[in-house]
Amino acid sequence: MPAGVPALEVVDLVKSYGARRAVDGISLTLPAGQVLALLGPNGAGKTTTIEICEGFRRADAGTVRVLGRAPDDPELRPRLGVMLQDGVGGYTAATAIELLRLFATYAAQPQEPEALLQAVGLTEVAGTTVKRLSGGQQQRLSLALALVGRPELVFLDEPTSGMDPQARRGTWELVRAMRADGVSVVLTTHFLDEAEQLADQVVVMDGGRVVAAGTPSELTRAGAEGQLRFRTVPALPLESLLAALPGGSQACEKEPGRYVVTGDVTPDLLATLTAWCAAQGVLAEELAVERRSLEDVFLELTGRELRA
Repeated sequence: MPAGVPALEVVDLVKSYGARRAVDGISLTLPAGQVLALLGPNGAGKTTTIEICEGFRRADAGTVRVLGRAPDDPELRPRLGVMLQDGVGGYTAATAIELLRLFATYAAQPQEPEALLQAVGLTEVAGTTVKRLSGGQQQRLSLALALVGRPELVFLDEPTSGMDPQARRGTWELVRAMRADGVSVVLTTHFLDEAEQLADQVVVMDGGRVVAAGTPSELTRAGAEGQLRFRTVPALPLESLLAALPGGSQACEKEPGRYVVTGDVTPDLLATLTAWCAAQGVLAEELAVERRSLEDVFLELTGRELRA
């Protein structure tokens, strides 16, 4: 792929089912070698978007370029890895290693199936049929199937759903290793900490539209002030503290001896606060810096009510 060509480029994408627009004019770009997390509540249009990019559905309008090609270009197939929501499909009678070896025969330069099975933590169940694997084990096998052909771009739809915490962290390490090797990754996930940990970019969808996009730090920082919390003696002279802090800061005593300072939390603000406490002859204990999480941003953008 020529240098500078995005791994994925979506422009004004539209897909309708009857009168309902599942995807309503979204645009996004994934530079090569990065991880993009697509977030949104159920029914936001994430899976439809991914399936169009994978070539499984056709768009009604807009353009999609995957590794510089149209999604239905047959030359694109060997360059993609796809991990579907429904796991390994209908190959339930095959064993894990048999299935991985079968998929390896489809690739020009496959990864070693046994080594890949070990990487996803399934060596001990290599000879177990797919139908006897747990849901989390089937997810890990589905991930291995997506990676066996050494893809340039991988689509992971809810990759850690049903996994235990150990397997989930192992999957994170695999994604980080792929990124380090220059592989581009698009993932959808309901685990917002997963997006914060893995993604270079986050795109939040709701109602078929993009409602926010940026790096995790940009999204958590935008429009939000940080907070400093600390504990010390009650009834400090807060007017004096505010005079010492940068303009725009606020301070309050939430309960006796427990204080919250709100504003642009920088090293200078922290140093000013501790120096002011020292001048008052008190020690700021349990000092903690708090910022919005990606979950806070997500709920602000999409609402807090449960969706069907």
